[in-house]
Amino acid sequence: MRKKIVAGNWKMNTTLPEGLALAKGLNEALKDKVTACDVVVGVPFTHLASVVASIDTARIAVAAQNVADQASGAYTGEVSAAMVASTGATLAILGHSERRAYYHETPAILKTKVNLVLANSLTPIFCIGEVLTERESGKHFEVVDTQIKESLFDLSADDFAKIVLAYEPVWAIGTGKTASAAQAQEIHAHIRQTIAGKYGREIAENTPILYGGSCNAGNAKELFANPDVDGGLIGGASLSVEKFLPIIEAF
Repeated sequence: MRKKIVAGNWKMNTTLPEGLALAKGLNEALKDKVTACDVVVGVPFTHLASVVASIDTARIAVAAQNVADQASGAYTGEVSAAMVASTGATLAILGHSERRAYYHETPAILKTKVNLVLANSLTPIFCIGEVLTERESGKHFEVVDTQIKESLFDLSADDFAKIVLAYEPVWAIGTGKTASAAQAQEIHAHIRQTIAGKYGREIAENTPILYGGSCNAGNAKELFANPDVDGGLIGGASLSVEKFLPIIEAF
């Protein structure tokens, strides 16, 4: 049985006091619940150590939203995978569409980041997905295949088996548009088939693939009912316990 995961990506939101209050609120809300999925919060670098110390990390895992593409050295302002791991965080979000678009992260840069994250015993949540013009021109399968192959397919089978994928229809992030449940299932199944072609059916069947496009309390249950949708990478709705909790409970 592959893992079911609901991961919140707070992006560049919350001051440290606000973030601690949000994390503690979620921790309290989940205290007496039995969840059918793993819960993750992706918090700003400034929050990592404090959030880890303030919650039950057996119930809620903590992720960084990025890491540097260097192990250490004279890279002012960067945060290394080793630094992230030293805070007690256990995952890192890599390749988010905002990082690719705004900070020009290339497949080669992302390949380096994946290797650094794995070398520091962190789990990568690796994001892939197409923009609207690529979807409308029918290139969405080709786009996600290329993103996976260029950054991940040099990994050994053992290392690839540690990856969590997050499919983001970039055209559905923050736009109010959402891929239909059928569209989500179609591309998730395609991604799993692409993995199987490289690493075999067993690894493909055990790779969690999250949906990351405007998932909310209203559509989570329908999306998560798909056989190849293993949870969500949640943006805005993860900034409120009241909005995030129903998504967790959709499993």
